[in-house]
Amino acid sequence: MALKPLPPLGYLPLGEHPLRRLPQLFTGLALYGFSLSVMVRSSLGVNPWSVLYEGVARHTGLSFGTVNAVLGALVLLLWIPLKQRPRFGTVANIAVLACASDLGLALIPRDLDLAARVALLIGGVLLNGVSVALYVGARFGPGPRDGLMTGASAATGRSLRFVRTLMEITVLTLGWLLGGTVGVGTVLYAATVGPVTQALLPRFGYRPTDPSSRPPHDRCAPAADGPRPVRI
Repeated sequence: MALKPLPPLGYLPLGEHPLRRLPQLFTGLALYGFSLSVMVRSSLGVNPWSVLYEGVARHTGLSFGTVNAVLGALVLLLWIPLKQRPRFGTVANIAVLACASDLGLALIPRDLDLAARVALLIGGVLLNGVSVALYVGARFGPGPRDGLMTGASAATGRSLRFVRTLMEITVLTLGWLLGGTVGVGTVLYAATVGPVTQALLPRFGYRPTDPSSRPPHDRCAPAADGPRPVRI
């Protein structure tokens, strides 16, 4: 099946339509953090990165949040060979996710019945995919993990769906080997978040109305012997 063309995802400066893009960025980040807490409260399995955080915390004695921050910084180091640079959205990602996750955990009750937990799980996975498309599509720069995804996709020519799914499965395996908790929700998330993001990025990806304001790589097609475009 032919892959749909991905909208431009390169970084755009803060002054480029901030009233249009900033609400999308912060809405996406807040929903992403909230979706993590929704999956935690489902008690049916967290996302693969959270499995890894839990596994590392078991062996180091560090808090879940501290492990999240430390591993996020380490992921940024992987950006270097991919020629990715942290941007405004990268910093906002770290700050907003922590607050939104804590708020979600405070608002969502514990010990729900099975039907409610299944609903939370499915809703959390779908909300997570929507939120990734929102904040990446705002083009303020991706978070550490999504920058790794888009950078690896551009460098290898493989689709975002393939790269994201491979990342999630790899992280899930490492977290499980370290003692992180894996549930049916973890497997569901690893298998579906890539396709959900794929389907929604073309809808939420911001495109400048003025072609002269676009970065050079957005104004013209890549040369035949140039870098491969990112695919979804």
